[in-house]
Amino acid sequence: MRRLVRWIVAQFAVDRRVLALAFARMADGIGNSFLIIVIPLYIADDVVGGPTFGLGESMIIGVILSLFGFLNSSFQPLTGRLSDRTRRRKTFILVGLGGLALTNLAYVFADTYVSLLAIRGLQGISVAFIIPASVALVNELATTGDRGGNMGVYNTFRLVGFGAGPVAAGAVVSAGPYPLPGGLTISGFDAAFSVAAITAALSYLLVTILITDPDSTGATAGADLSIDVLDPSGENLLDPIFTLGVVSLFMAAAIALFSTIQPQINAHLEQGSTWFGLQFSAFIIAQILLQTPIGRACDRYGRRPFILAGMVILIPATMAQGLVASSAAMFLARLAQGVAGAMVFAPALALAGDLAGEGESGSKLSVLTMAFGFGIAIGPLSSGALIGFGIWAPFAFGTVLAALGAVLVYTQVEETLETAAPVSILGD
Repeated sequence: MRRLVRWIVAQFAVDRRVLALAFARMADGIGNSFLIIVIPLYIADDVVGGPTFGLGESMIIGVILSLFGFLNSSFQPLTGRLSDRTRRRKTFILVGLGGLALTNLAYVFADTYVSLLAIRGLQGISVAFIIPASVALVNELATTGDRGGNMGVYNTFRLVGFGAGPVAAGAVVSAGPYPLPGGLTISGFDAAFSVAAITAALSYLLVTILITDPDSTGATAGADLSIDVLDPSGENLLDPIFTLGVVSLFMAAAIALFSTIQPQINAHLEQGSTWFGLQFSAFIIAQILLQTPIGRACDRYGRRPFILAGMVILIPATMAQGLVASSAAMFLARLAQGVAGAMVFAPALALAGDLAGEGESGSKLSVLTMAFGFGIAIGPLSSGALIGFGIWAPFAFGTVLAALGAVLVYTQVEETLETAAPVSILGD
């Protein structure tokens, strides 16, 4: 078994703790993404009752799902800075995973909209403990020469879990009820919530056994939760980490436009839900395949060229989704969007890690993870508001965001990797 573990670590060429953390995030990602599918089905099955505060069923589902993202993103600067000051990344990750396991199990007992809102809100806060501490730990276990590769491996396994969860969730729910010893049965919904709780508990166990805090972590972050907007060095107008956060928000919003307008896309392309599922998965497939090699390439050639190229590719990839006339073309557009996302996310985290001072990884990198979370929440709301103008309108909005992001990278972000080869993009 130990030989197998050493062989796996050697194949990915990362610190074994990074790989262990990646596996842990894969496990909790499966359980967490279960809920994206299960919660709407749970509500639609008339299991839940009570006051809806005047909101329709579809709207209350949207509120419950979005609450997770907004609370998760809002709390990340606080938890990131606290993990910097206490120098206990592992503890924060365990607190978050413990909260996630308990709240996943709590859905079994939830039968009102208010209880679902409360549980989903607590889950958002729990995950806010996990994300900043996790990326900070990866950043601190890496070096300047391999930070991109470490971020790539971490994101690859996390996305594998997130992509596999929704596929498995529908099967678990539809196959229920399940017989238990003693003549008892458990519904498909309760089984799905139990699986989500078990995967979070498995992540907790993996982190407990395999993860240790780096010895060199120093607490230099202050108590101030403010984010630098202007560049303190005066070399550029905007602070580079703030700029990367804005770019991450724009990218995430452009990517997330697709997910909430399934009926309109299916009607426009005259396709069924199977094609939509394939198109949705195309983005994740590209991410899984490319995160690690792009992360390693940016260690050698620099972070900025990949970030800039990714935002440039994102422009036509996003606009194409509002113009294509076939299901296959939409699949290719989503695949191209996945390529763009892979070129931005790991290199951007690596660049922010390069710029962060010792003991500031949690607070600095949380700017990017927070912004990405807000983008994922803003995208669906934007597409829902703009779809009335035509199928092209949400994607035109996303195209503008992608173009603005490319301009910000080109004008406000400088390369910091001294070993990077001189790669030129757009004549810069």
